[in-house]
Amino acid sequence: MTARPTLRPGPAAVLLAALLAAPASPPARAAGTEPWRVSGKLYGEPDRQRPEDAAASAKADDVSGIACATDAGFPRVCLVADDESQGAQIVVLHEGAMRAGSFIRLTDAAHEGEPLELDAEGVAYADGAFYVIGSHGRPRHAAGKPEAGTVARAEATRQLFRIRFDPGAVDRETGVLTGAPEIAATRALARLIGDEPLLRPFHDRPLEEGGVTVEGVAVRDGRLHVGFRGPVLRDGDAVILSVPLEGLFEGEAGAAAVSRLALGRDSEGRARGVRDLAAVPEGFLILAGPMLDPKGDGVEAGDYAIFRWNGADAPVQALALDGYGRKVKPEALLPLERTQDRLRALVLFDGPKEGAPRTVEIPLR
Repeated sequence: MTARPTLRPGPAAVLLAALLAAPASPPARAAGTEPWRVSGKLYGEPDRQRPEDAAASAKADDVSGIACATDAGFPRVCLVADDESQGAQIVVLHEGAMRAGSFIRLTDAAHEGEPLELDAEGVAYADGAFYVIGSHGRPRHAAGKPEAGTVARAEATRQLFRIRFDPGAVDRETGVLTGAPEIAATRALARLIGDEPLLRPFHDRPLEEGGVTVEGVAVRDGRLHVGFRGPVLRDGDAVILSVPLEGLFEGEAGAAAVSRLALGRDSEGRARGVRDLAAVPEGFLILAGPMLDPKGDGVEAGDYAIFRWNGADAPVQALALDGYGRKVKPEALLPLERTQDRLRALVLFDGPKEGAPRTVEIPLR
C-alpha cells in the first residue's frame, strides 16, 4: 500500500472524523440482558507455588482469544486463551452457555522460580489445527525491574503454537479431552516481525511507547494474519501482517506482507489498533479498540468497534460497541451464525471473571 502523508489532525478535524465515522446503524447491543453462563473453571494466572497444577490457578479475568473447530451449530469444541496463563483451555459452547474443560499447557517458562505468562493474545483454527499466539511484545510497566527478567518475559511470549487434537475426543458435557494433543511451537514469526521494515522501529519497545503488541490472529487461504494492537502509526493506521502458514513450523517462513488500515477513533479521539481478528467467508472481522487504555480504565460507547474487511480494500465499520463498564474491555470475537444480512457473534471481555461472554448482531450490508 502507498504510505499516507504523516499529518496530525487538530481537535476540530478529530471531531469531524469521529462524526463522519459514526455507524449508520445504532451501536451494538448484547443479545439478552445477561452474559452467557460459564460452568467449570476458566484458568488464568498460575499459582506461584504450584504453577504445574492448572486447577490451582486463579479464575481467568483476562480472556484474550477464542476459536472453534466448527463454525455452525451447537455444541462446538473451542479453545480459549487467557493472557496470564501458561496455555490454552478447551471449552464447549452450547447456546447461551460455555463449559470449561481440559487445560493444555504450552509453556513452563520461569525466571528465578517465578512462572512466566505466555501472554497469549489470540486463537485461530484452520484445517484441523488451532493456533495460539503470544503478544510478541516487551512487557509493560517494566521500569525498575531487572533487565534479565524483562528479557525472559519477552522471550516467553514471542511464540506461535500449533495444537492438534480430535474434537471427537472431547466430551461434550465436561469438555475433557481424551488423549494428548499434538503441540508444535515456532519463533519464526518473531523473527519476521523484527525484520519487517515498518515494524522494526517498534520492536522490543513496551506498549506504552507504541511497541509491537499482537492481539489478533486468523488463518485464511493458507496465510497466517496477525493483527497488532500496537503500534498505531503516526497517521492513525493500524497494522496487519500476513505470512504463508506453510513453513512457519519448519523454519522456512515465506515473505511477509503488511496492510495498513484506518480503524477510526475512540471517544477521546485516539486512533484504534487491532484487538482481535476473525476469518469469515468475505474476508475478516476486526475488533478494534484504543492502543492504550485510558486513565481510570473507563470504556465508553463507541471506544471499541467491529469492522468488516475483505483483505484488500479499506475496512468498513459495521458496529460501534456499547460501553459495558469500567475495566470491561472487548477482547475476543467469535462468529456464531449468520442470515443473509446479519451475523451473530460472541464477544468475550478482559476484566470480568471468565470473559463474561455476550452476543452482538453485526450487519453484513
